[in-house]
Amino acid sequence: MNKKKLSLLLALPVFVTCFLLFFTRQPIAHTETQAALTSSDQVQTIMDRGVLRVGVKQDVPNFGYLNPDTGEFEGMEIDIARKIAEELGVDIEFTPVTAQTRGPLLDNGQVDMVIATFTITEERKLLYNFTSPYYTDAVGFLVNKDSGIETFTDLDGKTIGVAQGSITRKLITELADKHAISVNFAELGSYPELSVSLRAHRIDTFSVDQSILSGYISSKSQLMDFSFSASDYGIVTKLSNTDLNDYLNGLIEEWSADGSLQTIYHTHGLEPVTETDE
Repeated sequence: MNKKKLSLLLALPVFVTCFLLFFTRQPIAHTETQAALTSSDQVQTIMDRGVLRVGVKQDVPNFGYLNPDTGEFEGMEIDIARKIAEELGVDIEFTPVTAQTRGPLLDNGQVDMVIATFTITEERKLLYNFTSPYYTDAVGFLVNKDSGIETFTDLDGKTIGVAQGSITRKLITELADKHAISVNFAELGSYPELSVSLRAHRIDTFSVDQSILSGYISSKSQLMDFSFSASDYGIVTKLSNTDLNDYLNGLIEEWSADGSLQTIYHTHGLEPVTETDE
């Protein structure tokens, strides 16, 4: 055997060892980080209590919905909350929230976190911690089939129903100005109220994120073939709970990478938005 071949053979075990060390160190580092965060006071408090308290929607089919037939919460966000509780080894307690109440309930400590179609914005980041996005959606419009409304500019002079406390009104106003049309708004307290108002023709369209609207489509209504302002949903905690946020962020990033989130989407017939018509 010549010297060149011998050198290669001698170097091979060293190369293999370095290769294995590099790729096996990555998950260990992540695991160690998560373990350290689990032992932090903010996470340990939840574990010692034995209950994870989560603010969720109760009127959003496929996301957070209190099934009147079973009395149980169900939906994508419910599944994410249960998966977090399972990681912590604790029970779970759900508190229904709306766009108006989710912030105050978090602020006064009644819930540990909120998983309730809470859109991530730069302004809100000044008030709360947000994890990496667990879902991306876009604003859409639900209209009655006999309305004659097909495009965004058809909404000129129309009344748009939006949820109180949401950012939908602001986003639509900005887009209406861009298209030089004038719109009116009716702000109601819940999505079921908006859905009823649409069916009764008290409003011309019901607007919120498309995936939410999909749960309210009836035989007499349809989604407009138009969406805009793609936005991300994040899990929300108090601004002071940085360790808890970091722990949750690690879970979301792990579940996004290993396909767990995609499995939850498919369970509820959901598909994150990748592009809009804006």
